Amino acid sequence: MFFGKNKTAIQRKKTFFSSTIEFVLLLFLVFFIRTFFFGLYQVPTGSMETTMLVGERFFADKLSFVFRNPVRGEIIAFNDPVFPYAKTPARRLFQEYVWGPSNWTKRVIGVPGDHVRGMLEEGKPVIYRNGEKLNEPYINQYPLVHAWSQDPELLKEKERKSLIDQGYDIFSRPEYVGAYINQQVARFGNWRSYDPTCPFDAQPFYKMNGDFVERDELGELKVRKPYETIGTENALPYKKGVPGRIWTGTDEFDVVLQADEYWCMGDNRRGSWDCRGFGPLKRRLIHGRILFRIISIDSTDSWLIFDLLSHPIEFWSRIRWSRFLQRVL
Repeated sequence: MFFGKNKTAIQRKKTFFSSTIEFVLLLFLVFFIRTFFFGLYQVPTGSMETTMLVGERFFADKLSFVFRNPVRGEIIAFNDPVFPYAKTPARRLFQEYVWGPSNWTKRVIGVPGDHVRGMLEEGKPVIYRNGEKLNEPYINQYPLVHAWSQDPELLKEKERKSLIDQGYDIFSRPEYVGAYINQQVARFGNWRSYDPTCPFDAQPFYKMNGDFVERDELGELKVRKPYETIGTENALPYKKGVPGRIWTGTDEFDVVLQADEYWCMGDNRRGSWDCRGFGPLKRRLIHGRILFRIISIDSTDSWLIFDLLSHPIEFWSRIRWSRFLQRVL
């Protein structure tokens, strides 16, 4: 009996050990495939509208870029270029392949060796690559409106009440309190593509409430029109380039790309932070080529099951059935 109990215990230990090894190997296999073969991506921002909409899920090919470099016109996925990467190689590899920067998606406009120049012609931004003016049919043709997911006035009142409950004197320095409240409420508003031919409750891209769309003092919609310029007053943050290369965070730039650099921009030029803001993209940050749209749902939740459980009826009305299972160009 004693030897039988020992034998049973040993068998249990062997079973536990072998199961652990199998689980670890499975995790490694999944990590290897997701890192070097394919990726699944969710769109968190509107920078690629209307080619890609917030809430859509995409399949990306990673294997191709193991053997070749990205080419002009491809939509790529890459690591956040402004993330504070570690200086030590081991830690940086962990950040890039395991846990760290978020994934961004843009379109390749220029590759190493290209001379890419953005300029204004008749008040409209255009791009020249190696002296040739680009025809860009993929650029978003729709205006953008600033839409809130909830009533902004109620959100502001909620923030004021929260500050009062925490013991803050909101009347002593109203300008600072107002700036803080606006910053907090800004999380619930975004610039979204808008079709003027459709009412707000029947928009083709995003569900909108006409009462929660920002307007000016006269009640007119605040709109960013396609092909409007991004002037210096709206310049995005940027870092300085090497001597002889200029990018200012606006639609005017003049860059000759080095051996490991790419110039990438969002299709939604009036709502994209891209190389105009952070400069040329390094090759090592690029890891995938977007190929295929799997599903399309007007949702910002990472896990759709939580959105479904929270909004079991409304959820189905936000599904964009016509955009399921499509090749992306």
